[in-house]
Amino acid sequence: MKSKKPVFFIILIIALLMSYTAIFGISAGDFVIFGAPDMRYGIDIRGGVDAAFQPVGLDRLPTESELESARSIIETRLDQKNILDRDVTIDKKNGYIIVRFPWKTGETNFNPEEAMSELGETAQLTFRDAEGNIILDGSHVSESSPALDRNTSQYVVSLTFDAEGTKLFSDATKKMIGKVINIYMDDTLIQSAKVNEHIPSGKAQISGMDNYDNAKDISDKINSGSLPFSMETRNHSTISPTLGSGSLDIMVLAGIIAFCIISVLLIAYYRLPGFVACISLLIQISGQMLALSIPQMTLTLQGIAGIILSIGMGVDANVIISERISEEIKSGKSVRSAISSGFKDAFSSVFDGNITVLIVGIILMIFGSGTLLSFAYTLLTGIFFNFVAGVTASRLMIKSLSEFKVFRKPAFFTCRSRRVTL
Repeated sequence: MKSKKPVFFIILIIALLMSYTAIFGISAGDFVIFGAPDMRYGIDIRGGVDAAFQPVGLDRLPTESELESARSIIETRLDQKNILDRDVTIDKKNGYIIVRFPWKTGETNFNPEEAMSELGETAQLTFRDAEGNIILDGSHVSESSPALDRNTSQYVVSLTFDAEGTKLFSDATKKMIGKVINIYMDDTLIQSAKVNEHIPSGKAQISGMDNYDNAKDISDKINSGSLPFSMETRNHSTISPTLGSGSLDIMVLAGIIAFCIISVLLIAYYRLPGFVACISLLIQISGQMLALSIPQMTLTLQGIAGIILSIGMGVDANVIISERISEEIKSGKSVRSAISSGFKDAFSSVFDGNITVLIVGIILMIFGSGTLLSFAYTLLTGIFFNFVAGVTASRLMIKSLSEFKVFRKPAFFTCRSRRVTL
């Protein structure tokens, strides 16, 4: 039988490499992974930009629906860039859109004008065929609104095109019966609709909406693509971290101290399984940090709460596994047999504890927005790495160490005796 001794050292090296990358980052040409100090943090931790935008090219104040459409576009763009800590509001009286969002990664001079370039230009809505060819753009949409189809009792999005749009849409639907028209906001697909018949009237419906809110959301995005104005900055300012400028350093120090205390307790109480648990926790924490830095997800205070919660679940998983192994050894089984039985018996408890949180995290990702997404994202990545590190990697490491004769002694696996005083 092939020896499994090297497995522990391979996983240990992987853990150390992940930790180094998560802390210091790596750079190779155009490929860059930012370390923890250079990640994108939320306004509450690092501060950001507060900017007021106003429409240009209008001889009137924009309507409330136009401002809502513009707000929807800005939020969509921020979500696409994984900027989850943002606040986009409208000033109906003065016709402004007020945007607050955090500094981007690597920002050193804290220039608001440069930071606002991330918001991009006024969004472009396009209708495209399956090959990606543009049929018409959002400027040809005169009106879009949610409506209830009385024949099917389902919500739809009702579209009305201008004269040129009517001709373009008529020509397209005549050739595309049975095919799909895709609606894009910039390069993001927001809706697809099958052409059931030729539509020469300039009025169309998009069916398949789940509810009124879904229909209104799609309708607002379509309306936003037909805005007749661009936006410019009226004024801007920098935002100081709401938690204070030294909050990040304090949180990092607290995290390091807490990890060291947990590691000492795990090793002192569970011995060899406790040592393995520390390595698995290191993989879990490093994995979560990399899952934030690589796609440049914004880490907010709520996201940190998700990390702390998932680390607690990781500790809990390792404690359950260590207890099961200890119980199996005390029942008279050999170390190798106890390891196999311990992981097998502990898996259902670990799985049940994680699957419920996983369901909540998925629901939050689907229906949440802004900082709530930051919490859900860190929670889901924590659960993923809990299974990868706390279950899979731990099992491989303990089985690898059990290949060494010196570690087959029950004393390395059993908990210290506990006395109960009545």
